[in-house]
Amino acid sequence: MLLTCAACGYFGWRYLANRAADAAVEQQSSTRPAAGPAPIPVTIASVVSADFPVYLTGLGTVQPYTTVTVRSRVDGEVIKVGFKQGQMVKEGDLLVQIDPRPYQAALEQAQAKKAQDEATLKDAQLNLQRYNSLARQDFASRQQLDTQQATVDQLTAQIKGDQAVIDNAQTQVGYTTIRSPLTGKTGFRLVDPGNIVHASDTTGIVSIVKLQPISVVFTAPEEQVPDINKALADGAVPVTAMSSDGTKTLSQGRLALVDNAVDQASGTIRMKATFENKDNVLWPGLSVRTRLLIDTVKQAVIVPNDAIERGPDGLYAFVVDDTNKVSVRAIKVGDQGANRSVILDGLSPGDKVVVAGQYRLQAGVLVQARDGQVAGAPIQEAQSTVQNAPVKVP
Repeated sequence: MLLTCAACGYFGWRYLANRAADAAVEQQSSTRPAAGPAPIPVTIASVVSADFPVYLTGLGTVQPYTTVTVRSRVDGEVIKVGFKQGQMVKEGDLLVQIDPRPYQAALEQAQAKKAQDEATLKDAQLNLQRYNSLARQDFASRQQLDTQQATVDQLTAQIKGDQAVIDNAQTQVGYTTIRSPLTGKTGFRLVDPGNIVHASDTTGIVSIVKLQPISVVFTAPEEQVPDINKALADGAVPVTAMSSDGTKTLSQGRLALVDNAVDQASGTIRMKATFENKDNVLWPGLSVRTRLLIDTVKQAVIVPNDAIERGPDGLYAFVVDDTNKVSVRAIKVGDQGANRSVILDGLSPGDKVVVAGQYRLQAGVLVQARDGQVAGAPIQEAQSTVQNAPVKVP
């Protein structure tokens, strides 16, 4: 009986002690302030005001500034080739020598014929003088005098014809020496020494292309024609040629030509730009990406593209205030570049926008901001194409 009473007393004491400890813990917990959610880490950038270049991008093909297919203008045997395949040649350099002997013989024959006719003319002129003298003394008839005058005129005309034959023969002799008509790079040689070439051959002997300067032909959507013409009317329009993937700048040039008609089948306008190409980085047939500067927006409000979010009600951005709290602002976007965009409405220079970490944000949450890129950093590219046209908020 005593043992039972002692056990009941022990368990009663443990129960009362535990209740007192729990009450103390609850009281201590009720007096401690509740901790809020941890700030969300984000990266922010500053909205700035700066000039924003608007570029029109497209795809183009490099073409030689001038292309010449060298052909023979006379028939004959090739006795000498004065260039190597793929060699740079200058205007006037010897390319091919055709056997000139048949044409030289024809020239000398024509010269001899002229000398013969000149001698005959000289004799006829002396006879004409004699007939004039005899006619004044009535020892020669008027008919004899007229006949001799006609002979002199005939021989004079014949000498002019002889001179024309000589000129033609000299031209044929000159055609046997083929020289480069321009400074450029030769391609594959299609005729070797010892071959017979003809003036009627269509294949030619070699092709020469002019690489400095060089041209790039590219297209743009027909909707951009007014902007292109306006930029061209204001002065020289810069054009940048880049690698086909757009990662490397190859050369800088200027717009030289806008075609006089839009291609109705494709809805595009063809253009040609000229590049100095001093380092020969542009090569005929190379596919390039072009970037044409058509406008510069003065003192535009600029943000990184990463700050622009899309929602059911349009475009918006997360803005961080001085207390590191986030608000949501609807924005209107103008011209867009590869990395930055022009804001028409909704943001002002100096605002802090979130460019990374937006997936957990909502209005009013607290963030831990880390400075990232500045919207006004050097702008490398701004594109205005059909695929990347400025997005407007309805």
